[in-house]
Amino acid sequence: MSSESDLDTANASSAYGAVELDAVDRVVEVADMMAVFAADRLVRVDALRLEACAEAERFGRGLTGVVERSVRLELAAALRITEHAAGDLMAAAEALVHRYPAALASLGRARMTERHAQILVGELDVASPATRDAVLGRAVALAEEQPVGSFRRMLKKLIAAEESVTLAQRHAEALTRRRVVVEHVEDGMAWLHALIPSVEAHAILGRATAIAKVLAAEECEERTRDQLRADALCDLLIEGEATAHPASARGIRATVNVTVPVLSLLDEEATGPAVVEGVGPIPRERARELCGGAEGWTRILTHPETGMVLSVGREQYRPPEALRRLVRWRADRCMAPGCGMPASRCEIDHTLAWDHGGDTSLGNLAPLCKGHHTVKHHGGWTVRQIDDSGGAIEWTSPTGRRYLVRPERPVPVFRAA
Repeated sequence: MSSESDLDTANASSAYGAVELDAVDRVVEVADMMAVFAADRLVRVDALRLEACAEAERFGRGLTGVVERSVRLELAAALRITEHAAGDLMAAAEALVHRYPAALASLGRARMTERHAQILVGELDVASPATRDAVLGRAVALAEEQPVGSFRRMLKKLIAAEESVTLAQRHAEALTRRRVVVEHVEDGMAWLHALIPSVEAHAILGRATAIAKVLAAEECEERTRDQLRADALCDLLIEGEATAHPASARGIRATVNVTVPVLSLLDEEATGPAVVEGVGPIPRERARELCGGAEGWTRILTHPETGMVLSVGREQYRPPEALRRLVRWRADRCMAPGCGMPASRCEIDHTLAWDHGGDTSLGNLAPLCKGHHTVKHHGGWTVRQIDDSGGAIEWTSPTGRRYLVRPERPVPVFRAA
């Protein structure tokens, strides 16, 4: 005869077994197990390294480097991976076990993925020790709640904000290394490498891309986008202007969005770096230079009392240019879960379709890249903006799961008194 405790166990097992997992649950379950096993593997890899190094101490510490190379080779052979990959695995294991145990514990509980842990190590290891200590807890929290792409961007921003005091000094030192190099390859071709400031690099690429788009629309044009970009770059650098291109392409200039806290322009003691879309933080001195009035720069001063176009209702479908800029500035990126496409390269979408009664307002507009724009309309997802959130969007998948995407810069909600 079964005891009462046995009966309770059987009932509990029966109740647990009655809960069915759908296809997504089963994938997530395996992913969680992979994270747990990844953490266990890292612990064992570091234990292997330490054991081998301890053994080497009997012959003198000078052999430690040789022993670690030997361990790397054996790992590569045993796991059937390259020595480079084995070295990365050993470095990640050492970092997580000894420098970032909180991240290792999170990975072991499947609160973050192995890719999150790799990014955390890669970004924090190049930061100063003081910065690591200051941001580690927040970095782990971000890894536990953000998709990989968003986590990488937010972690970079977190580290940059912590180190913003030295940003100008590091940028000035980095500027001294700028140069142009030609690397010859086969068939009469060569790579042209230019180590230049990120702002200028993105501006150059943006102008070449804009010219390429215009040229691609010409009749009988058969060159690819990459080929058109390369040809435009050659024309601009060699001839000084794109005289061989149609007039519609010759007038194109570079455009870069720079967001500057207004006090940073006025107060030398103000903190917080300026941010260039697609690039990241730049020194405030550089921001003041960019905001000096040159054409081609969209200057956005963040201030709680700034005026802004919020809505044109149902009067027109296409948002006014000022509203389009505000929508892109608010989001900074495509507003699909985990997407990193800069907002400047996205389409402006009516969250509630215009055909279904949606209006042209800040509360119903968001930038979506072409691929996610298509998924929103034809992939079975439901998308809505969260009221009074400053621009957050909730995506509901075909299986019913919900994913919240917050904008980079939430806009305050204004109401009549």
